[in-house]
Amino acid sequence: MSEVEEIKEKTPWSLEQFLRQTFKGILDPIAAFFLKIGLTPNSVTILGVVLSVGVAVLIGMGYITWAGVLILISAPMDALDGSMARLKGISTPFGAFLDSVTDRYAEMIILGGLLFYYLQRTSLLACLLVFLAAMGSIMTSYVKARAESLGFSAKVGILTRIERVLVLAPCLLFNIPMVALWILAILGNFTALQRILFVRQQASRS
Repeated sequence: MSEVEEIKEKTPWSLEQFLRQTFKGILDPIAAFFLKIGLTPNSVTILGVVLSVGVAVLIGMGYITWAGVLILISAPMDALDGSMARLKGISTPFGAFLDSVTDRYAEMIILGGLLFYYLQRTSLLACLLVFLAAMGSIMTSYVKARAESLGFSAKVGILTRIERVLVLAPCLLFNIPMVALWILAILGNFTALQRILFVRQQASRS
């Protein structure tokens, strides 16, 4: 095994993997029910984006706590589509691609709702934090995608997508969105940096 492969093997197990395994017994029956009523994995993926639009609208209207409730409802959609594809045996490259793309749209839509909310309140600091949070989210995703296209692994970092949801949901529920924005703005970009350094470590061994 090469040094690069050894580094890849040492990539820590992610929180997303842990949650999928922990809640597999709950997700699979729900996924089976959705398949039974005629839904497809891709339709559930799109439904997740639609619910994110609802979250953004609620935020923009000032219903922050209700937006948090809706985020908790929409969050499992990201895992359900994968469970449905696995149960039906129809996992496809396009399905995985669509899932990744819609995840980015969903995040940007929700951050857009926060931007609209704070623009109405003329809070320059909050708007700057929304921008930094969006930058961290996009760069975290881009670094991973670019690294994998070059044959490296980048599945590391303190604030991946699932952690970002776990930060945002309770902060909206308790109507403290600024706390979420500070965390997303700082740790999101720190995660991108972590991934860059992880790839650099692999590249230096290749």
